[in-house]
Amino acid sequence: MPTKAKLHPRNQHSESYDFARLVTQTPELEPFTISNPAGQTTVDFQDVGAVRMLNRALLKTHYDIDFWDIPSGYLCPPIPGRVDYIHYLADLLADRNTQEIPRGRHIKALDIGTGASLVYPLLGQSEYGWHFTGSDIDAGALKSAKQICKLNGLKITLRRQNEPESIFRGVITPNDAFHVTLCNPPFHSSMEQAHRGTQRKWANLGKGRSKKLNFGGQNAELWCPGGEVKFIARMIEQSIEFADQCLWFTSLVSKKDNLQPLQRILKKAGVVDFKIVEMAQGQKTSRFIAWTYMKKKQRSLFFNRAET
Repeated sequence: MPTKAKLHPRNQHSESYDFARLVTQTPELEPFTISNPAGQTTVDFQDVGAVRMLNRALLKTHYDIDFWDIPSGYLCPPIPGRVDYIHYLADLLADRNTQEIPRGRHIKALDIGTGASLVYPLLGQSEYGWHFTGSDIDAGALKSAKQICKLNGLKITLRRQNEPESIFRGVITPNDAFHVTLCNPPFHSSMEQAHRGTQRKWANLGKGRSKKLNFGGQNAELWCPGGEVKFIARMIEQSIEFADQCLWFTSLVSKKDNLQPLQRILKKAGVVDFKIVEMAQGQKTSRFIAWTYMKKKQRSLFFNRAET
């Protein structure tokens, strides 16, 4: 089977999907399978139902998630790219852990905008056993996330962000200490831009024109005024207040052109260190930025303190 370009070495999806195995684990996937022109089994990635069912099968087969579903219209994230972020975060944390990948519930992660899918906590708990706190402004998303936790017997802390302009305040309590925060920010500046982006994606994949958002998404998941630069800038500005409670703050950055203004914002914020981590996933390259207000000696001390 062909290898996908440069997925993280620990990513379970570096090869093509094993549909025979997936269908065995999740028989409901079989009606959604089709054959591509090369005669290989796949699904129609323009079909929202097929994408949702594929995710359900992947989560059950590879991550022992017996129940997973999301309400109609909510973001249905592609699993391989999402788990890549988790693996690279593990590498980031290993840097202050004598290069040993940190595992176990003493590692605390905060997922900003966890969504109805709860995908990052599900993947991170399964791969590394970390304890996750997920926050969201959307009550419907949190209701779905709570159902996923309940029906899988998972202990994931979920918190409602009641102030839309706040990111960390109201979510991080005075007693919290997080090794890492993560976020997949809304990266479009309007719904119209989101639809144009979808058109470009389908054209690049040779699929022609489609009005479908195959991975779905509510407004707050897809766009915000000013797009991802403004959202991440607000995150950086607000992170200063919690500089001694989080080892690394991180966020995905969908557009490479946005890195330069974000780097200027980070320098102005007075961070001690920041990194740009690139992740090549199939036909596209993604990346995340990470920043910390702690010096290297402080990071090691924090790592030990947060484990207690």
